[in-house]
Amino acid sequence: MTSLVADAPAMLPFFGTLLSFALLPGAAPRFWHRNMARITLSWVVLGAVLGSFRQGPAAALAEVWQAGIVDFLPFIAVLMALYTLGGGVLIAGGPWGRPAGNALLLGGGTILAGLMGTIGAGLLLIHPLLAANGARAERRHLVFAFIILVANAGGALSPLGDPPLLIGFLRGVPFFWPTLHLALPMLVVAIPVLAATYALDRRLASREPEPKPQPLRIRGGLNIVMLVVFAAAITASGLMQGPDIAIGPAHLPAAQAALTMLAALIIAISEIRTPPAIRARNRFAWAPMREIAILFFAIFVTIGPVLHLLTTIPLTRSPPLWFWLSGLCSAFLDSAPTYLMFFQAAGGDAAHLITPPARLLTAISSGSVLFGAITYLGNAPNLMIRAITAHRGVRMPGFLTYMLAAGAVLLPIFVLETFLFFS
Repeated sequence: MTSLVADAPAMLPFFGTLLSFALLPGAAPRFWHRNMARITLSWVVLGAVLGSFRQGPAAALAEVWQAGIVDFLPFIAVLMALYTLGGGVLIAGGPWGRPAGNALLLGGGTILAGLMGTIGAGLLLIHPLLAANGARAERRHLVFAFIILVANAGGALSPLGDPPLLIGFLRGVPFFWPTLHLALPMLVVAIPVLAATYALDRRLASREPEPKPQPLRIRGGLNIVMLVVFAAAITASGLMQGPDIAIGPAHLPAAQAALTMLAALIIAISEIRTPPAIRARNRFAWAPMREIAILFFAIFVTIGPVLHLLTTIPLTRSPPLWFWLSGLCSAFLDSAPTYLMFFQAAGGDAAHLITPPARLLTAISSGSVLFGAITYLGNAPNLMIRAITAHRGVRMPGFLTYMLAAGAVLLPIFVLETFLFFS
């Protein structure tokens, strides 16, 4: 308790950042969008000032630099590259719009999210889903399932899929570890949600005229090729051992530095070579990624005191407890910082955590990824998808209504997961 009281002021910038992103967009949207960068920077500055009092100005600035260069830069470079490539591929036509086609898109999107990220897959597929069902009176159930499956559960399949697993990968968790350990927990969520959505969609569609089929067209082949190359490069970077590169007081592993530079090159090529018509049809914009970049920079820079406190708390190493704790925190605090906090609390040593049966890391990873669908705040794509659907005229439920609906669907599944995988 003494440690918690003493560390409370130092943790204020971290929780202030999260609460700002959670509450201000809904409470004061115009004020927030005009001042988001200033508000977030204020929390970062406050964190640096408080750090200066604790350990001196030089050490505090070195800590900010280390977090920005080593933790934030490779992470956001990968996310931006996946986001850019996803927005450069256009899918038009296809069987979507009918129950079987919608189920196919949701199932395929779940798998695709593991290959190109929940952000990229969400941005790529939400537009054809909504367009194909544009004439229907009720589409909210499809968006609801899309958030659960494509924007969250599908990300469990690889470090490319979801920011929490990317953080684990950059800290030493093998690339294919999530595929081997999280595929079954993901399927326990995906199969019943997909089946229930298909049944409901078939019932609703029976009341409406069947849409005319449109031929499937896919544009943006260069971005697809670069996505394959980039995925291979990310895999290789986890296998390479090399020296650290000194960038001021920070030391960045050479493989991560190379991956960051490759991401920058891919972003530039994609921006130059992708036809503007593809970006326009996908309604691609940099504003959502800008918000994500600002959020995660502040998180990485201010999370240090929280991680330090977690290493001093004697939590029992019970996989069911960690599954639910990491999951509930993920639902309300965003999945990436949640994973980072619990990963550190578990010791922060990937080599130890992946030692079979690795139930503790499986619990942390599953909770951080799968619970993200319970609220709009649980994962970055949730808010993006809600904004896109609103722009297309689909009225999604408010925060509380959505949380109650998602909880009613997912919490019983998570109870089943607890007995199947963590008891």
